[in-house]
Amino acid sequence: MAATDAQSSLRHAFGNVLVFFILILIGVLAFSIRLFSVIKYESVIHEFDPYFNYRVTQFLSKNGIYDFWNWFDDRTWYPLGRVIGGTVYPGLTLTAGTLWWVLNSLNIPLSVETVCVFTAPIFSAFASWATYLLTKEVKGSGAGLTAALFLAMVPSYISRSVAGSYDNEAVAIFALIFTFYLYIKTLNTGSLFYATLNSIAYFYMVCSWGGYTFIINLIPMHALLCIVTGRYSSRLYIAYAPFVILGTLLASLVPVVGFNAVMTSEHFASFLVFILIHVVALVYYIKGILSPKMFKVAVALVVSGGLAVCFAMVAVLIAMVASSPTMGWSGRSLSLLDPTYASKYIPIIASVSEHQPPTWPSYFMDINVLAFLVPAGIIACFSPLSDASSFVILYIVTSVYFSGVMVRLMLVLAPAACILSGIALSQAFDVFTRSIKFQLPSLSVDSHVDAGGASSESVVPDDTVKTDKAEDTPKERTSKKSKRKEKEPVEKPPSKSQIKKRLSVLPLETSIIAIVLLILLGAFYVVHSVWAAAEAYSAPSIVLTSHSHDGLHVFDDFREAYAWLSHNTEVDDKVASWWDYGYQTTAMANRTVIVDNNTWNNTHIATVGTAMSSPEKAAWEIFHSLDVKYVLVVFGGLVGYPSDDINKFLWMVRIGGGVFPHIKEPDYLRDGQYRIDSMATPTMLNSLMYKLSYYRFVETDGKAFDRVRRTEIGKKHFKLTHFEEVFTTHHWMVRLYKLKPPKNRIRGKIKKTKSKSTPKTVSKRKGLKRNPF
Repeated sequence: MAATDAQSSLRHAFGNVLVFFILILIGVLAFSIRLFSVIKYESVIHEFDPYFNYRVTQFLSKNGIYDFWNWFDDRTWYPLGRVIGGTVYPGLTLTAGTLWWVLNSLNIPLSVETVCVFTAPIFSAFASWATYLLTKEVKGSGAGLTAALFLAMVPSYISRSVAGSYDNEAVAIFALIFTFYLYIKTLNTGSLFYATLNSIAYFYMVCSWGGYTFIINLIPMHALLCIVTGRYSSRLYIAYAPFVILGTLLASLVPVVGFNAVMTSEHFASFLVFILIHVVALVYYIKGILSPKMFKVAVALVVSGGLAVCFAMVAVLIAMVASSPTMGWSGRSLSLLDPTYASKYIPIIASVSEHQPPTWPSYFMDINVLAFLVPAGIIACFSPLSDASSFVILYIVTSVYFSGVMVRLMLVLAPAACILSGIALSQAFDVFTRSIKFQLPSLSVDSHVDAGGASSESVVPDDTVKTDKAEDTPKERTSKKSKRKEKEPVEKPPSKSQIKKRLSVLPLETSIIAIVLLILLGAFYVVHSVWAAAEAYSAPSIVLTSHSHDGLHVFDDFREAYAWLSHNTEVDDKVASWWDYGYQTTAMANRTVIVDNNTWNNTHIATVGTAMSSPEKAAWEIFHSLDVKYVLVVFGGLVGYPSDDINKFLWMVRIGGGVFPHIKEPDYLRDGQYRIDSMATPTMLNSLMYKLSYYRFVETDGKAFDRVRRTEIGKKHFKLTHFEEVFTTHHWMVRLYKLKPPKNRIRGKIKKTKSKSTPKTVSKRKGLKRNPF
């Protein structure tokens, strides 16, 4: 027994060491697969929102935490400005700032930009390890390792965590998975220590991303599911009640959340379930101390009192949110609950591309073969069904729904898909390898048995010959028999689990073929993930590339335009553009912008959209009233860049028309079609966006052929009267215009008023009719 115990402990220790090294390799893989953007291009911040986060991190590292909380940014949303400390989720900024401070304290002199670039790959490794811990609590270490490997390479997560993608999701996905792990760990152990850690992890998630509302609704849903299905236990109470109390208190400390943690409808479900779980806990407590008759009476009183409290709570909540036209729900939450809400009432939300519903190919692109393994993982979670496995099932069901509403939430689906796919693949490998294990040793055992039988038959005659020479006494025979019994293992009757395992044994050839197919499936997933990381998601949006027969072409027009603004304009000049480019203009050109990607003021954005949709003179008046000096327009008609302002122009019209009724979308459409050719409407051809985009475009090829819209433009030859072109980038992707000053337009009138008028000229003027225009 001692030898077997030592052997099992040695095997257990070796398994733990092996798991540790596998997790290290998975972390290295998760980090390195996200470095294609740095290797192929350079260490640069990607996209639009990350530039604001980078700018805030720079301010934090330079001025400290107290100045960060009180920072009023006067370079955004002119003339309104923005209080940064109270309107930003500080988790990402504080994490990167702390990491930068620690590295510099250790005499590792890295710049703030370098730390920001590599924050997302570092936390992708942490997310993989958190996925291992979460899946291990559900189905064991094998499933955990497989799920961690899947998450390290899943394209949906890579798209938001490549080197340079310095956005909130870079750290929020790790916080999401780790919060779920601590919740399940508390469910399995009933430890108050893990419950406290769960609240702290939730606090970090609240600091990092507005998607924390998914957690504060999913955990109450699971607690309610356990109560309804009769799975209530003291472990569930310990996992849920401290989480709601401590989590809500900590969440209210985040300035951007504040009292929204108790005042908005996204959080009310947790409070209602909190009341319900206390009613159930009281019922179970009374059941243990009262007789059955008294218990029935007490239950009636408790249930009626609990229902009265619940109804009173619902009435209070309804009274609190009754004054709000959305009943306390935010616009994005209503867009998730009602996919048509944003397109009807809030076009600013519907205009964002990542808020659009995904297509079916995007599922295969972002989670690939995991989409086929998830159903098998769901089935595996039902055998047997536990509190942890029911939580994973609820997680995948809700995330599938939300990902179908908003393509951005494919990121929330990715961890759930990896967890269930890891469970499915681990269970499949367990079945197939067990089938091979049960059949291959049987062959070797049969051969040993045959050999042993032959040897025994050859020895028997010798023994019979020797029996005459020496016979054993009965005592000696019994002692030998007892020794043989001690040496021979006692055969126990097979247990139910062993019988089930033997019943699930598959043919040897089938098992080998199935394992080979699963390995090929995994290899296809690896190839697709590496391709997605290297080609699809590694290119930064600020530096564009294209391949042609003569090699690779690099389009660095955005940085070229921002550099021109930085070197050729005054520090206090105001730049107007569509809100997509506000963060980049502020961070890279260091100039004041009218609107940016925060989109907190719909009226201000509608004013810019109205200016872009108006004729030149009306637009000049709007921009002049906002003290704008330069207008930035993104144009892709020459090089075929589809995400230009002409393709976004209808959203400017819709958002502007939502506030200013004189802007009507049908005026810009010809028979319901959006056109820029000769069939375009006069309103479209005279709009400021059309003129700023296509000014002098005919000089490029003589035909003014738009490569994005694949047609020749309608109005080719025109002049600008209120704006002047000051800079156009090399590939015409970014165009900058300056507002002409008022004195250039009324100088002639001033001269006429100063000139002396004779009686003859006065009589002539009386005979002339004034031009009404």
